[in-house]
Amino acid sequence: MNGREVLAAVRADEVLKAIPVVVFTTSAVDADVLGSYSAHANAYVTKPINLDAFERVVGEIHRFYSEIAALPLPGAV
Repeated sequence: MNGREVLAAVRADEVLKAIPVVVFTTSAVDADVLGSYSAHANAYVTKPINLDAFERVVGEIHRFYSEIAALPLPGAV
């Protein structure tokens, strides 16, 4: 199963569909960005090549979804 298939399965599942999905990929191709958002990804992030930048971006994504964003309670959606 590739990432797009996983995203489609998550969005089709009543229990999982409210989980934020961040597409984290090496691709910066416009068609991939559009395809991900069309499939209801919450964010699309191109992986940095540099390890320090990679760790910083992962930390920022984690911080956003764990400390900043308000997420629905499990089962609320």
